[in-house]
This record gives sequence, C-alpha cells and structure tokens, in this order.
Amino acid sequence: MKIIDVKTKRLSIPLKKPFKTALRTVSEAESIVVYIYCDDGTVGIGEAPPTHVITGDSLESINYAVMQVIRPSIIGLEIEQKEQIESILEKVILNNSSAKAAVDIAIYDCLGKKVHLPLYQLLGGYTTRLETDYTVSVSHTEEMIEDARSLVEMGFDTLKIKVGNSTIGEDIERVSGIRRAVGNHVKLRLDANQGWSVKEAVTAIHRLEDMDLGIELVEQPIPAWDIEGMKRVTENAEIPIMADESVFSPRDAAHLLAIHGCDMINIKLMKAGGISGAEKINALAEVYGVECMVGCMIESKISVTAACHFAAGKKNVTRCDFDAPLMFASDPVIGGVRFQQNQIFLPKDPGLGIKKVLIDD
Repeated sequence: MKIIDVKTKRLSIPLKKPFKTALRTVSEAESIVVYIYCDDGTVGIGEAPPTHVITGDSLESINYAVMQVIRPSIIGLEIEQKEQIESILEKVILNNSSAKAAVDIAIYDCLGKKVHLPLYQLLGGYTTRLETDYTVSVSHTEEMIEDARSLVEMGFDTLKIKVGNSTIGEDIERVSGIRRAVGNHVKLRLDANQGWSVKEAVTAIHRLEDMDLGIELVEQPIPAWDIEGMKRVTENAEIPIMADESVFSPRDAAHLLAIHGCDMINIKLMKAGGISGAEKINALAEVYGVECMVGCMIESKISVTAACHFAAGKKNVTRCDFDAPLMFASDPVIGGVRFQQNQIFLPKDPGLGIKKVLIDD
C-alpha cells in the first residue's frame, strides 16, 4: 500500500453552549481533516483541531504543515513502513504536534484497513467498551451546579469540574456546591488547566481534603513548564495529581516520571503527535506504575474515535475523557465510536471504523 496523495478539508461544528476553561472559551469546534490515499484505493482519515493556548497550533499552521511540509515527505512511501514514516514526521518539522497527530491517525486507519482489524485490536485489544466523564465548564456557581445536576440526571456518574480561573474560595464554593447537589456516589475530578500557583494549589487541595469532598484527582493544577512545582504539589497532596499540559512528548513524560512529579498522566493524541507518541508515553508510565487517562481537546468524533481505539487497546489506560462530541449541536461523522450516555462502544469495522464525514467541498 503506497501513499499516492494527501488532502485536507476544513470542518466546523457549533457547540450546544460555549465551553469555558481557565485558558479559553470555545463556541465552535474547528479542525483540519486529513485524508491519505493509497494506490490500492484505501483511504485513511485523521483530524487535528487548533488549540492555540495548549498546542500552539492554528487551522492555518496545521494545514500548511500537512500539505506543504509533511505531504511531499511521505508520498511514495509504503504504509507498512510505519517506523520510517514516524521518523520523518519527527524530523521534517519541529513541534506541530496536532498536524503530526492527524497524519499519524490516518496512517493507523490505513494499517487497520489493510489487516482487516478494528484499530483497538491492532493496538492491544484490551476492551471493547469505555466510560467517559463529562466536563462542567467554568461559569457562575449556580450555573455550574445546575449543569452538574443535569448531567447526573442524564446518566453520567463521573464529572470533571473546571476550576482555576477565579479565587480559591470561589473554586471551592463551586466544587462543594456541586458535591451537595449530586451526592456522594458521583466521582468528581478537578481540572485547573494551569490556573493556580504552587502555593495556591497546595492550599486549595488541603482545604478540599479537610472538607472531605471525595475528589478523585486534580488535573494540571499549575503552569505546564513548572516541573519542579508539579513535584512539590504531588508530594504535598493526598489527592492524586494528574499531569496534562506538562506532558506532550515521551521525553516530557520520562522527566516528570523520574522525579515523581505526578501520580497520573492525561495523554492526548494532539499533544503526543498521534497514536505513536501516545503509545510511548503510556509504556513509560506503565513502567513507573503510573496509570493514564486518555482525553481530548474540542475535537470531532474522527480524532476522538482514534483516541478511543488507543484507550481501549491498553490496560494501563484506566480513565477516559471523551465528552467533546457530546457537546456538539450536530454530528457530521458517520461511523466511528457510538455513545450511549457515559458508555462508549467501539466499532467493529476495520481501522477507525469511520464510513464518511459530511463536509461541504
């Protein structure tokens, strides 16, 4: 199976309501969809959303990286030369992890189709069904409480609460209000999106511990660059600390794991440069006895399906955060994973299992 062409299209999907974190507000999901064409008629599909405040990628930079840099470097290569393609993606352009992820996902889609296996089986085949949390985005306290209550009524038993864009007192008021509203049977995860300083994080976490709110974990409490700070927070917290933005590459993971700078890692394909990088990060974490979550940006069901396949293939992936497609006002993706409340079911078709994407040319 030789690569004969690479093309891109732009996808845009409105959200049901704006999604707010300590870093940004999003009202529309935009992405670059990548198609890889092979000489036997096989077509692989991938996707990359722009997440300026996390990966630094824009729609324009993703499209340029794919079409002007990566495309001429991989045309003519055999899909089976996966290691060579991976090496080219790493060397031909620095960073640009989202663009690399979209191409990497499309390559894996082709490989799955070649061997007639669903991708999760090719990646380890650990399970066929996943459970996702649902994120309560930042807003006024009463709105966040009402959102949380509604999600639990819809069948979600694990909520990720966004904090870090306000004072510690307001954050704790929101979390405690949500806990009272949903009861003790619902798991609560907090995500500060780098919104606290080290001192604020330690103070906030100690107060949460003293209040016995049953917080499962706190994700990326401080700025991504502060690796030593992550270590200090982890050492001073009983609640497990999860790294997200601090870990893009396997090298980042190795550094953080070596100093015990976190208790868990959130792997995202757009940070890791695709499934290839995600596999390395997960393998490193497993060696250190550190469990992983697999999450997503505001992405369509294309790349979320790829992330689900990866998560389902790995025993060390024990948590999932795949709620983005549930936030959309419509779904242009035919095939792929199927959502039923908090349950995610993997497709049985080869590769990603995506049949078609409804995009206007």
